[in-house]
Amino acid sequence: MSASLRRLIPTAIRPRPLRGTGLQRIVARALVAIAASLAWITAAAGGLEAAAKPLSADVQLERAIANVGRGALTNAIGEIDRLIEQFPNFRLAHLVRGDLLLARAQPIADLGNTAHAARERLEELRAEARARVRAGREAPPADQVPRYLLQLDARQTSAIVIDAERSRVYVYAMEGGTPRLVRDFYSSIGKLGIGKEHESDRRTPIGVYQVTSWLSGNRLPDLYGSGAYPIDYPNARDRLLGRTGYGIWIHGVPSDTYARAPRASDGCLALANPDLEALGTYVRPGATPVVIARQVEWVTPEELRADRDTFRAALDAWKRDWESNDVERYLAHYAKEFRTSDKDLEGWKAHKRRVSAGKSWIKVEFDKLSVLRDPGAKDLVSVTFDQDYRSSNLSQRTRKRQYWAREGASWKIVYEAPAQAPVLVLPESYPAGVRAEVSAAKRN
Repeated sequence: MSASLRRLIPTAIRPRPLRGTGLQRIVARALVAIAASLAWITAAAGGLEAAAKPLSADVQLERAIANVGRGALTNAIGEIDRLIEQFPNFRLAHLVRGDLLLARAQPIADLGNTAHAARERLEELRAEARARVRAGREAPPADQVPRYLLQLDARQTSAIVIDAERSRVYVYAMEGGTPRLVRDFYSSIGKLGIGKEHESDRRTPIGVYQVTSWLSGNRLPDLYGSGAYPIDYPNARDRLLGRTGYGIWIHGVPSDTYARAPRASDGCLALANPDLEALGTYVRPGATPVVIARQVEWVTPEELRADRDTFRAALDAWKRDWESNDVERYLAHYAKEFRTSDKDLEGWKAHKRRVSAGKSWIKVEFDKLSVLRDPGAKDLVSVTFDQDYRSSNLSQRTRKRQYWAREGASWKIVYEAPAQAPVLVLPESYPAGVRAEVSAAKRN
Protein backbone atom coordinates (compact mmCIF):
# COMPACT_ATOMS: atom_id res chain seq x y z
CA MET A 1 0.00 0.00 0.00
CA SER A 2 1.42 3.39 -1.01
CA ALA A 3 2.29 6.13 1.48
CA SER A 4 -0.37 8.39 -0.03
CA LEU A 5 -3.01 5.70 0.44
CA ARG A 6 -1.93 5.16 4.04
CA ARG A 7 -2.58 8.85 4.68
CA LEU A 8 -6.07 8.49 3.22
CA ILE A 9 -7.07 5.39 5.16
CA PRO A 10 -7.02 5.52 8.99
CA THR A 11 -4.95 2.82 10.70
CA ALA A 12 -8.10 1.34 12.24
CA ILE A 13 -9.33 0.03 8.89
CA ARG A 14 -6.12 -0.84 7.02
CA PRO A 15 -6.13 -4.54 6.05
CA ARG A 16 -4.38 -7.02 8.30
CA PRO A 17 -1.72 -9.28 6.72
CA LEU A 18 -3.29 -12.53 5.51
CA ARG A 19 -0.68 -15.26 5.17
CA GLY A 20 -0.65 -17.86 2.42
CA THR A 21 -3.19 -16.26 0.07
CA GLY A 22 -3.48 -13.42 -2.43
CA LEU A 23 -6.39 -11.93 -0.48
CA GLN A 24 -4.24 -9.21 1.14
CA ARG A 25 -3.49 -7.67 -2.24
CA ILE A 26 -7.16 -7.89 -3.26
CA VAL A 27 -8.33 -6.25 -0.01
CA ALA A 28 -5.71 -3.52 -0.30
CA ARG A 29 -6.85 -2.69 -3.81
CA ALA A 30 -10.48 -2.83 -2.73
CA LEU A 31 -9.62 -0.26 -0.10
CA VAL A 32 -8.10 1.97 -2.75
CA ALA A 33 -11.35 1.81 -4.68
CA ILE A 34 -13.79 1.91 -1.80
CA ALA A 35 -12.35 3.15 1.47
CA ALA A 36 -10.44 6.04 -0.09
CA SER A 37 -13.37 6.98 -2.33
CA LEU A 38 -16.43 6.11 -0.31
CA ALA A 39 -16.38 5.24 3.37
CA TRP A 40 -17.65 7.51 6.07
CA ILE A 41 -14.65 6.39 8.10
CA THR A 42 -15.37 5.07 11.57
CA ALA A 43 -12.28 6.69 13.02
CA ALA A 44 -13.53 10.11 11.93
CA ALA A 45 -17.01 9.41 13.25
CA GLY A 46 -15.77 8.34 16.65
CA GLY A 47 -16.35 4.60 16.20
CA LEU A 48 -19.41 2.60 15.32
CA GLU A 49 -20.08 1.40 18.82
CA ALA A 50 -20.17 4.97 20.15
CA ALA A 51 -22.54 6.27 17.45
CA ALA A 52 -25.88 6.89 19.15
CA LYS A 53 -27.92 7.30 15.97
CA PRO A 54 -30.24 5.17 13.80
CA LEU A 55 -28.78 2.78 11.26
CA SER A 56 -28.74 5.28 8.43
CA ALA A 57 -27.29 4.51 5.02
CA ASP A 58 -24.03 6.19 6.07
CA VAL A 59 -23.69 4.06 9.21
CA GLN A 60 -24.28 0.84 7.30
CA LEU A 61 -21.65 1.88 4.77
CA GLU A 62 -19.25 2.44 7.68
CA ARG A 63 -19.83 -1.09 8.87
CA ALA A 64 -19.26 -2.56 5.45
CA ILE A 65 -15.97 -0.68 5.04
CA ALA A 66 -14.84 -1.67 8.54
CA ASN A 67 -15.31 -5.29 7.51
CA VAL A 68 -13.30 -4.70 4.34
CA GLY A 69 -10.52 -3.32 6.51
CA ARG A 70 -10.51 -6.53 8.54
CA GLY A 71 -10.36 -8.61 5.36
CA ALA A 72 -13.89 -9.92 6.01
CA LEU A 73 -15.29 -9.45 2.51
CA THR A 74 -18.18 -11.87 3.15
CA ASN A 75 -19.32 -9.82 6.15
CA ALA A 76 -18.90 -6.61 4.13
CA ILE A 77 -21.10 -8.00 1.37
CA GLY A 78 -23.66 -9.00 4.00
CA GLU A 79 -23.76 -5.44 5.33
CA ILE A 80 -24.17 -4.04 1.81
CA ASP A 81 -26.92 -6.59 1.07
CA ARG A 82 -28.81 -5.47 4.19
CA LEU A 83 -28.36 -1.86 3.10
CA ILE A 84 -29.74 -2.62 -0.36
CA GLU A 85 -32.65 -4.52 1.18
CA GLN A 86 -33.51 -1.43 3.25
CA PHE A 87 -32.88 1.03 0.39
CA PRO A 88 -33.31 -0.94 -2.88
CA ASN A 89 -32.77 2.17 -5.02
CA PHE A 90 -29.44 3.18 -3.42
CA ARG A 91 -27.34 3.02 -6.58
CA LEU A 92 -24.05 3.70 -4.84
CA ALA A 93 -24.60 0.64 -2.62
CA HIS A 94 -25.21 -1.51 -5.71
CA LEU A 95 -21.99 -0.22 -7.24
CA VAL A 96 -20.03 -1.03 -4.07
CA ARG A 97 -21.55 -4.52 -3.92
CA GLY A 98 -20.36 -5.19 -7.45
CA ASP A 99 -16.84 -4.11 -6.52
CA LEU A 100 -16.83 -6.30 -3.40
CA LEU A 101 -17.92 -9.34 -5.40
CA LEU A 102 -15.26 -8.57 -7.99
CA ALA A 103 -12.63 -8.20 -5.24
CA ARG A 104 -13.16 -11.86 -4.35
CA ALA A 105 -11.88 -12.90 -7.75
CA GLN A 106 -9.45 -10.25 -8.96
CA PRO A 107 -7.87 -6.93 -7.98
CA ILE A 108 -9.93 -3.84 -8.73
CA ALA A 109 -8.43 -0.54 -9.74
CA ASP A 110 -11.22 1.93 -9.09
CA LEU A 111 -14.77 2.33 -7.84
CA GLY A 112 -17.14 1.04 -10.52
CA ASN A 113 -14.83 -1.47 -12.19
CA THR A 114 -17.35 -2.45 -14.85
CA ALA A 115 -17.02 -1.98 -18.59
CA HIS A 116 -20.73 -1.25 -19.07
CA ALA A 117 -21.00 1.53 -16.46
CA ALA A 118 -22.13 4.79 -18.02
CA ARG A 119 -19.27 7.24 -17.48
CA GLU A 120 -21.39 10.25 -16.52
CA ARG A 121 -23.50 8.32 -14.01
CA LEU A 122 -20.39 6.62 -12.65
CA GLU A 123 -18.72 9.99 -12.08
CA GLU A 124 -21.83 11.17 -10.21
CA LEU A 125 -21.64 8.14 -7.93
CA ARG A 126 -17.94 8.74 -7.31
CA ALA A 127 -18.70 12.36 -6.45
CA GLU A 128 -21.37 11.18 -4.01
CA ALA A 129 -18.86 8.76 -2.47
CA ARG A 130 -16.29 11.52 -2.04
CA ALA A 131 -18.87 13.80 -0.41
CA ARG A 132 -19.82 11.10 2.08
CA VAL A 133 -16.14 10.45 2.86
CA ARG A 134 -15.48 14.13 3.46
CA ALA A 135 -18.49 14.46 5.73
CA GLY A 136 -17.12 11.75 7.97
CA ARG A 137 -13.54 12.93 8.02
CA GLU A 138 -14.49 16.57 8.53
CA ALA A 139 -17.30 16.01 11.01
CA PRO A 140 -18.39 19.05 13.08
CA PRO A 141 -15.96 19.66 15.97
CA ALA A 142 -17.42 18.18 19.14
CA ASP A 143 -16.54 21.27 21.18
CA GLN A 144 -17.68 23.89 18.64
CA VAL A 145 -20.92 25.18 17.13
CA PRO A 146 -21.90 27.14 13.98
CA ARG A 147 -21.23 30.83 14.48
CA TYR A 148 -24.57 31.81 12.92
CA LEU A 149 -27.11 30.81 15.60
CA LEU A 150 -26.84 33.80 17.95
CA GLN A 151 -30.44 33.67 19.19
CA LEU A 152 -33.63 31.84 18.18
CA ASP A 153 -37.12 32.84 19.20
CA ALA A 154 -39.21 30.59 21.41
CA ARG A 155 -40.98 28.95 18.45
CA GLN A 156 -37.69 28.00 16.82
CA THR A 157 -36.81 24.86 18.74
CA SER A 158 -34.35 23.83 16.05
CA ALA A 159 -32.39 25.32 13.15
CA ILE A 160 -31.04 23.93 9.89
CA VAL A 161 -27.45 24.78 8.94
CA ILE A 162 -26.26 23.71 5.49
CA ASP A 163 -22.63 23.31 4.48
CA ALA A 164 -23.06 23.51 0.70
CA GLU A 165 -19.50 22.60 -0.28
CA ARG A 166 -19.66 19.47 1.88
CA SER A 167 -23.18 18.54 0.70
CA ARG A 168 -24.27 18.32 4.33
CA VAL A 169 -27.39 19.37 6.23
CA TYR A 170 -27.00 19.80 10.00
CA VAL A 171 -29.91 20.06 12.43
CA TYR A 172 -29.31 21.91 15.69
CA ALA A 173 -31.54 22.11 18.75
CA MET A 174 -31.12 25.02 21.15
CA GLU A 175 -30.43 24.08 24.77
CA GLY A 176 -29.95 26.94 27.20
CA GLY A 177 -29.03 29.27 24.36
CA THR A 178 -26.37 26.89 22.98
CA PRO A 179 -26.87 24.90 19.75
CA ARG A 180 -26.57 21.10 19.98
CA LEU A 181 -26.18 18.90 16.90
CA VAL A 182 -28.99 16.34 16.75
CA ARG A 183 -28.90 14.98 13.15
CA ASP A 184 -27.08 15.44 9.87
CA PHE A 185 -27.83 14.34 6.32
CA TYR A 186 -26.24 14.14 2.88
CA SER A 187 -27.75 16.58 0.37
CA SER A 188 -27.47 17.59 -3.28
CA ILE A 189 -27.14 21.26 -4.28
CA GLY A 190 -27.32 23.18 -7.57
CA LYS A 191 -25.63 21.78 -10.69
CA LEU A 192 -23.38 24.85 -10.96
CA GLY A 193 -22.65 25.13 -7.25
CA ILE A 194 -23.50 27.92 -4.82
CA GLY A 195 -23.97 31.67 -4.77
CA LYS A 196 -27.26 32.18 -6.62
CA GLU A 197 -27.54 35.55 -8.42
CA HIS A 198 -29.89 35.10 -11.35
CA GLU A 199 -32.89 33.09 -12.45
CA SER A 200 -31.95 29.76 -14.06
CA ASP A 201 -28.28 29.99 -13.02
CA ARG A 202 -28.61 26.53 -11.40
CA ARG A 203 -26.97 27.67 -8.18
CA THR A 204 -28.00 27.31 -4.56
CA PRO A 205 -28.27 30.59 -2.62
CA ILE A 206 -26.17 31.58 0.38
CA GLY A 207 -27.84 33.37 3.25
CA VAL A 208 -30.40 33.21 6.06
CA TYR A 209 -33.83 31.86 5.12
CA GLN A 210 -36.91 30.30 6.67
CA VAL A 211 -39.00 27.25 5.92
CA THR A 212 -42.33 28.62 4.76
CA SER A 213 -44.53 25.54 4.31
CA TRP A 214 -44.75 21.80 3.68
CA LEU A 215 -45.87 20.24 0.40
CA SER A 216 -46.70 16.55 0.46
CA GLY A 217 -45.22 14.39 -2.26
CA ASN A 218 -48.66 13.30 -3.46
CA ARG A 219 -49.21 16.88 -4.66
CA LEU A 220 -45.93 17.07 -6.57
CA PRO A 221 -44.21 15.49 -9.59
CA ASP A 222 -42.05 12.46 -8.79
CA LEU A 223 -38.88 14.58 -9.18
CA TYR A 224 -39.51 16.01 -5.69
CA GLY A 225 -39.88 12.67 -3.94
CA SER A 226 -41.75 12.40 -0.67
CA GLY A 227 -42.33 16.15 -0.37
CA ALA A 228 -40.81 19.60 -0.12
CA TYR A 229 -40.11 22.43 2.32
CA PRO A 230 -40.04 25.72 0.37
CA ILE A 231 -37.78 28.46 1.77
CA ASP A 232 -38.16 32.22 1.34
CA TYR A 233 -35.58 32.88 -1.37
CA PRO A 234 -35.27 35.64 -2.50
CA ASN A 235 -35.29 37.28 0.92
CA ALA A 236 -35.15 41.03 1.59
CA ARG A 237 -31.38 41.21 1.18
CA ASP A 238 -31.46 39.19 -2.04
CA ARG A 239 -33.99 41.59 -3.51
CA LEU A 240 -31.98 44.58 -2.33
CA LEU A 241 -28.94 43.18 -4.16
CA GLY A 242 -30.92 42.58 -7.33
CA ARG A 243 -30.86 38.79 -7.14
CA THR A 244 -33.49 36.99 -9.17
CA GLY A 245 -34.88 33.48 -9.34
CA TYR A 246 -37.46 31.79 -7.20
CA GLY A 247 -38.78 28.53 -5.81
CA ILE A 248 -35.84 27.21 -3.76
CA TRP A 249 -37.03 24.11 -1.92
CA ILE A 250 -35.61 21.43 0.36
CA HIS A 251 -37.13 18.35 -1.22
CA GLY A 252 -36.84 14.61 -1.76
CA VAL A 253 -35.63 12.61 -4.76
CA PRO A 254 -37.37 10.57 -7.50
CA SER A 255 -38.77 7.19 -6.50
CA ASP A 256 -36.31 5.29 -8.72
CA THR A 257 -33.24 6.41 -6.76
CA TYR A 258 -32.02 6.75 -3.18
CA ALA A 259 -29.90 9.89 -3.54
CA ARG A 260 -28.74 12.31 -6.20
CA ALA A 261 -25.24 13.49 -7.06
CA PRO A 262 -23.76 16.30 -4.92
CA ARG A 263 -24.48 18.79 -7.71
CA ALA A 264 -27.69 17.73 -9.40
CA SER A 265 -30.51 20.26 -8.86
CA ASP A 266 -31.47 23.60 -10.40
CA GLY A 267 -30.70 25.31 -7.08
CA CYS A 268 -32.79 23.36 -4.59
CA LEU A 269 -31.47 21.06 -1.87
CA ALA A 270 -32.35 17.41 -2.46
CA LEU A 271 -32.26 14.80 0.33
CA ALA A 272 -32.95 11.08 0.23
CA ASN A 273 -36.65 10.56 0.93
CA PRO A 274 -36.08 8.79 4.28
CA ASP A 275 -33.76 11.62 5.30
CA LEU A 276 -36.31 14.27 4.30
CA GLU A 277 -38.90 12.50 6.43
CA ALA A 278 -36.47 12.39 9.36
CA LEU A 279 -35.68 16.08 8.86
CA GLY A 280 -39.39 16.82 9.04
CA THR A 281 -39.54 15.85 12.70
CA TYR A 282 -37.47 18.97 13.48
CA VAL A 283 -39.08 21.41 11.05
CA ARG A 284 -41.83 23.87 11.91
CA PRO A 285 -43.02 25.65 8.75
CA GLY A 286 -43.20 29.39 9.26
CA ALA A 287 -40.60 29.29 12.03
CA THR A 288 -37.58 27.02 11.36
CA PRO A 289 -34.58 29.03 10.11
CA VAL A 290 -32.33 27.72 7.33
CA VAL A 291 -28.75 29.02 7.16
CA ILE A 292 -26.96 28.11 3.92
CA ALA A 293 -23.19 28.64 4.02
CA ARG A 294 -20.47 27.93 1.50
CA GLN A 295 -18.51 26.32 4.35
CA VAL A 296 -19.74 26.39 7.94
CA GLU A 297 -17.61 28.45 10.32
CA TRP A 298 -17.21 27.01 13.81
CA VAL A 299 -16.73 28.78 17.15
CA THR A 300 -16.73 27.69 20.78
CA PRO A 301 -19.97 28.11 22.78
CA GLU A 302 -18.18 30.79 24.81
CA GLU A 303 -17.31 32.73 21.66
CA LEU A 304 -20.90 32.41 20.45
CA ARG A 305 -22.29 33.79 23.72
CA ALA A 306 -19.80 36.69 23.67
CA ASP A 307 -20.78 37.49 20.08
CA ARG A 308 -24.47 37.37 21.02
CA ASP A 309 -23.98 39.63 24.04
CA THR A 310 -22.06 42.20 22.02
CA PHE A 311 -24.73 42.35 19.37
CA ARG A 312 -27.61 42.41 21.86
CA ALA A 313 -26.00 45.41 23.55
CA ALA A 314 -26.17 47.29 20.22
CA LEU A 315 -29.78 46.20 19.59
CA ASP A 316 -30.85 47.22 23.10
CA ALA A 317 -29.12 50.60 22.72
CA TRP A 318 -31.10 51.22 19.49
CA LYS A 319 -34.35 50.40 21.28
CA ARG A 320 -33.43 52.57 24.28
CA ASP A 321 -32.52 55.56 22.10
CA TRP A 322 -35.74 55.19 20.13
CA GLU A 323 -37.74 55.24 23.36
CA SER A 324 -35.84 58.35 24.51
CA ASN A 325 -37.65 60.30 21.77
CA ASP A 326 -34.31 61.87 20.88
CA VAL A 327 -34.50 61.39 17.14
CA GLU A 328 -30.83 62.18 16.47
CA ARG A 329 -29.62 59.59 19.00
CA TYR A 330 -31.99 57.10 17.38
CA LEU A 331 -30.81 57.90 13.84
CA ALA A 332 -27.16 57.49 14.84
CA HIS A 333 -27.76 53.70 14.74
CA TYR A 334 -28.31 53.71 10.95
CA ALA A 335 -25.45 53.06 8.53
CA LYS A 336 -24.40 55.33 5.68
CA GLU A 337 -25.47 52.63 3.22
CA PHE A 338 -28.88 52.16 4.88
CA ARG A 339 -31.82 51.27 2.67
CA THR A 340 -35.42 50.45 3.31
CA SER A 341 -37.99 49.35 0.77
CA ASP A 342 -38.38 52.87 -0.67
CA LYS A 343 -35.83 55.15 1.02
CA ASP A 344 -32.11 55.67 1.43
CA LEU A 345 -30.56 57.06 4.64
CA GLU A 346 -31.40 60.71 3.91
CA GLY A 347 -34.99 59.87 3.04
CA TRP A 348 -35.28 57.77 6.19
CA LYS A 349 -33.92 60.59 8.36
CA ALA A 350 -36.33 63.11 6.90
CA HIS A 351 -39.26 60.74 7.43
CA LYS A 352 -38.33 59.92 11.03
CA ARG A 353 -37.72 63.56 11.98
CA ARG A 354 -41.12 64.50 10.61
CA VAL A 355 -42.90 61.61 12.41
CA SER A 356 -41.08 62.21 15.68
CA ALA A 357 -41.95 65.90 15.86
CA GLY A 358 -45.51 65.28 17.09
CA LYS A 359 -44.74 62.69 19.79
CA SER A 360 -44.40 63.23 23.53
CA TRP A 361 -43.46 59.63 24.40
CA ILE A 362 -42.54 56.28 22.73
CA LYS A 363 -42.55 52.72 24.07
CA VAL A 364 -41.23 49.72 22.10
CA GLU A 365 -41.33 46.03 23.02
CA PHE A 366 -39.87 43.03 21.16
CA ASP A 367 -41.20 39.49 20.95
CA LYS A 368 -40.16 36.39 18.98
CA LEU A 369 -36.66 37.76 18.48
CA SER A 370 -34.36 35.84 16.14
CA VAL A 371 -30.72 36.89 15.61
CA LEU A 372 -28.73 35.01 12.95
CA ARG A 373 -25.38 35.76 11.36
CA ASP A 374 -25.61 35.79 7.58
CA PRO A 375 -22.83 33.69 5.97
CA GLY A 376 -23.21 35.65 2.75
CA ALA A 377 -21.16 38.62 3.99
CA LYS A 378 -18.63 39.41 6.67
CA ASP A 379 -20.15 40.73 9.93
CA LEU A 380 -23.76 40.78 8.74
CA VAL A 381 -26.62 39.87 11.08
CA SER A 382 -30.25 39.15 10.18
CA VAL A 383 -32.70 40.19 12.91
CA THR A 384 -36.42 39.39 12.91
CA PHE A 385 -38.93 40.22 15.64
CA ASP A 386 -42.52 41.17 16.46
CA GLN A 387 -42.47 44.86 17.32
CA ASP A 388 -45.12 46.30 19.63
CA TYR A 389 -44.86 50.07 19.13
CA ARG A 390 -46.82 52.54 21.23
CA SER A 391 -46.57 56.32 21.31
CA SER A 392 -48.61 59.38 22.26
CA ASN A 393 -50.41 59.29 18.88
CA LEU A 394 -50.00 55.78 17.44
CA SER A 395 -50.10 52.10 18.45
CA GLN A 396 -48.94 49.45 16.00
CA ARG A 397 -47.79 45.82 16.00
CA THR A 398 -45.48 44.77 13.16
CA ARG A 399 -43.30 41.82 12.20
CA LYS A 400 -39.98 43.50 11.36
CA ARG A 401 -36.82 42.46 9.52
CA GLN A 402 -33.49 44.22 9.95
CA TYR A 403 -29.93 43.65 8.74
CA TRP A 404 -27.08 44.97 10.84
CA ALA A 405 -23.46 45.30 9.70
CA ARG A 406 -20.19 46.46 11.18
CA GLU A 407 -19.33 50.08 10.48
CA GLY A 408 -15.94 50.59 12.05
CA ALA A 409 -16.16 49.25 15.59
CA SER A 410 -19.96 49.61 15.85
CA TRP A 411 -22.97 47.65 14.68
CA LYS A 412 -25.24 49.73 12.40
CA ILE A 413 -28.57 49.04 10.68
CA VAL A 414 -28.22 48.68 6.91
CA TYR A 415 -31.80 47.56 6.15
CA GLU A 416 -35.15 47.78 7.94
CA ALA A 417 -38.69 47.06 6.76
CA PRO A 418 -41.78 45.05 7.70
CA ALA A 419 -41.17 41.35 7.13
CA GLN A 420 -43.06 40.16 4.07
CA ALA A 421 -45.38 37.20 4.30
CA PRO A 422 -43.97 34.25 2.31
CA VAL A 423 -45.53 33.37 -1.03
CA LEU A 424 -45.43 29.82 -2.42
CA VAL A 425 -43.42 29.82 -5.65
CA LEU A 426 -42.71 26.76 -7.77
CA PRO A 427 -39.05 25.87 -8.43
CA GLU A 428 -37.38 26.74 -11.71
CA SER A 429 -37.12 22.98 -12.37
CA TYR A 430 -40.90 22.48 -12.11
CA PRO A 431 -42.39 20.98 -15.30
CA ALA A 432 -43.68 23.78 -17.53
CA GLY A 433 -47.06 22.16 -18.15
CA VAL A 434 -47.76 21.65 -14.46
CA ARG A 435 -46.51 25.18 -13.72
CA ALA A 436 -49.10 26.59 -16.17
CA GLU A 437 -51.88 24.57 -14.52
CA VAL A 438 -50.90 25.79 -11.05
CA SER A 439 -50.65 29.41 -12.22
CA ALA A 440 -54.13 29.17 -13.78
CA ALA A 441 -55.51 27.69 -10.54
CA LYS A 442 -54.01 30.58 -8.57
CA ARG A 443 -55.66 33.13 -10.86
CA ASN A 444 -59.01 31.42 -10.44
